[in-house]
Amino acid sequence: MVLAAALLGGLWLSLPPAVAFGPVGQQAVVLKAIDALPKPLKSFYKDHRLEMPSLSPDSTFGERTPDRRFEVDRLMPFPFLDLPHSESGLKARFGEDVGERVGRLPWLIEDSYARLVERFKSGNRAGILEESDTIGGLIIDLHNPLSLAENSDGQKTLQHGLKARFSVRSLEAMQTRIKLSPDAANYLDNPKEFVFSMINATYVWLDNVLYEEELARRGKPGYTETYYEDFERRVWPIQRLLLNKAAEAVGSYWYTAWVAAGKPELKN
Repeated sequence: MVLAAALLGGLWLSLPPAVAFGPVGQQAVVLKAIDALPKPLKSFYKDHRLEMPSLSPDSTFGERTPDRRFEVDRLMPFPFLDLPHSESGLKARFGEDVGERVGRLPWLIEDSYARLVERFKSGNRAGILEESDTIGGLIIDLHNPLSLAENSDGQKTLQHGLKARFSVRSLEAMQTRIKLSPDAANYLDNPKEFVFSMINATYVWLDNVLYEEELARRGKPGYTETYYEDFERRVWPIQRLLLNKAAEAVGSYWYTAWVAAGKPELKN
């Protein structure tokens, strides 16, 4: 069962570099983000969850374009104290092509948040649900340490293919056992700045992921069922923490956008 799911996850190897937590992770996070919402938002999203692209019967997960990453450690070392918090500031310091080199994930989130506020103001249900799903996927990307690192596929530590194993295959293998319990969504005083606190809170787990995966691989002939069982035991606690934080953050951005739009009545 584990091995079959792992092989299925191999289909995702053909995706661009910005694969985050795959369909299993995204669906789990979006569903729990809904549960984390206060009323009346929770009722609105729960009633219309199957209209969200990633949760619909014909699920789609958006295009994982190369800019859906932010390899921040290519610019400076953790904890990124001197990192400009605007895209214009980043370009002024690191060059106009910095987005092409390291990705644009923080500003993709910023742009999507602004669109979501406008969708709430317009009252367009389909637009609200679609943009909510879009920003949800971007925030999930930001909670994967590999989305924030130059060593995004383990290529610098001889752990090639780590992206698919950590982000997709392992979650496919344990999808029926994934249990998340995020904290309640909160109002964000400064959604733009909150992006950068998420970056640091996620990146801090990178070395742990690399270390635990190396231990799971040690002494094994390949990426067998035994490897994935050991990998799950070692890495799932990290994945669970990150996915819980992602669900809380997704719900918080939805809630904050609704408040910023003036708390419009959401009609069914």
